[in-house]
Amino acid sequence: MRFLMMVMAALLASTQVDARILYVSTSGLDTNPGTFELPFRNISKGYSTAVAGDTIMLRGGTFALTATISFSKSGSTANKYYLLAYPGEYVLIDFSGMGGSSRGFSLSGSYWYIRGLDFYKAPDNGMHISGSNNTVERCIFRENGDTGLQLSNGASNNRIINSDSYYNVDASQGNADGFAPKLDVGTGNYFYGCRAWQNSDDGWDGYIRPRPAVVPTTTMENCWTFRNGYLKSGAASTGNGNGFKMGGSDTANLSHNVILKNCLAFQNRVKGFDQNNDRGSMTLLNCTAFSNGTNYGMSGVFDAGSVMTLKNCVSAGTGGVNVHANAVQATNSWRAPFVVTNDDFQSIDTTGVRGPRNADGSLPTLSFMRLAPGSDLIDAGTNVGLPFNGSAPDLGCFETSGPSSAGDDAAVPGIFHLDQNYPNPFNPETQITFSVAPSGRATLVVYNLLGQKVATLFEDDAERGRVYTVKFSGARLSGGAYIYRLQSGANVAARKFILLK
Repeated sequence: MRFLMMVMAALLASTQVDARILYVSTSGLDTNPGTFELPFRNISKGYSTAVAGDTIMLRGGTFALTATISFSKSGSTANKYYLLAYPGEYVLIDFSGMGGSSRGFSLSGSYWYIRGLDFYKAPDNGMHISGSNNTVERCIFRENGDTGLQLSNGASNNRIINSDSYYNVDASQGNADGFAPKLDVGTGNYFYGCRAWQNSDDGWDGYIRPRPAVVPTTTMENCWTFRNGYLKSGAASTGNGNGFKMGGSDTANLSHNVILKNCLAFQNRVKGFDQNNDRGSMTLLNCTAFSNGTNYGMSGVFDAGSVMTLKNCVSAGTGGVNVHANAVQATNSWRAPFVVTNDDFQSIDTTGVRGPRNADGSLPTLSFMRLAPGSDLIDAGTNVGLPFNGSAPDLGCFETSGPSSAGDDAAVPGIFHLDQNYPNPFNPETQITFSVAPSGRATLVVYNLLGQKVATLFEDDAERGRVYTVKFSGARLSGGAYIYRLQSGANVAARKFILLK
């Protein structure tokens, strides 16, 4: 018991005990206390009231704004700020009445977690991030007057998860991308499970200017980009029209290190995967390109010390491949012994690619571009460190009968790991995923912030290599912050979650 209390004391020392939920509603008043029953009216009131560890909870409805939302406060690893849509409710952040050329949402602060918001029709970027260590999850950026979500001004180590950006178009049609880690962006930014389509310029743009002191590295994993270089009407734009544009500059040949894993580019007007004069390292693993103007346009030179790598990639439909002779290649579909036809895929019908996401926010599960039984692309790849089934990896972005992933926060079989619960905040149920190593007795327990045990969720032998998911209901508990703690042998991990009441 003494050991347990010492552990709880350490956890509580890094957890803000008085963390609050501040509610904001289009029917509220800023003179209210910001409670569930008496919410604030404006997002700015929630922001000005919040301190690190607090949650600003937006109730469903349309927040019509005529000025930029600017968030400059910073939290910490232990005490983040949260800006969330209330679970199950749709929140539209409508900038269509702004006028001028301002950005919609400016995030210069760090350690924010933003989820579930639709950023619509800002005159410039829907959201601009210059802060670091932020997470943006399950958000939408659409019909903005420049790039839907741009990261620059040193923005580093941000995570963009399961978000969509589409129909963004600027006056010249040559600047509005879906997502853009560009210009003077920092390093370590990561996109997972995102889609970008029908933006007037590119889906992703890694254009660099000026020359960075440290070459940035950006990772895109399990992302889709399609029909870029076209307008909402379907007409061709005058923009570049690429899916994943990796780097380049109009002032010098600059470097941007880019890593793409399990990414899909199709029917982009010009190129699916575009080097754009990037002189940095470009790593493409298990990517698929289908019927772009050019599927892989990566024939330019790159700096000494940089490496262009393409392994287990697929080119299908029209478009073709143009890759530098010095690129490191292994088991790509355009090299012997492979010959790709439409019969290699369950479907080449794109119906549903814009459709609703799965309940957990992941990309819709479709037969499009998944390998058909009997294809010689199955089990024909090179082990590049990504999960696979069978005797070897498949070629392309979809592993046959493979498990779905949820980003690098998800529990990984074979290691001790405690995932953040989902959803969080929750009411009344949530689920927790974990894995252990080595095999042995494991306990998963929920405590209140006084260190009192309120529930035991798991108490049994657990096997290494297996992912466990348990459900927790807070129906009988008071709203607020709680801690869940996993112990297996000498390994201990704990996380905080919030019950809404």
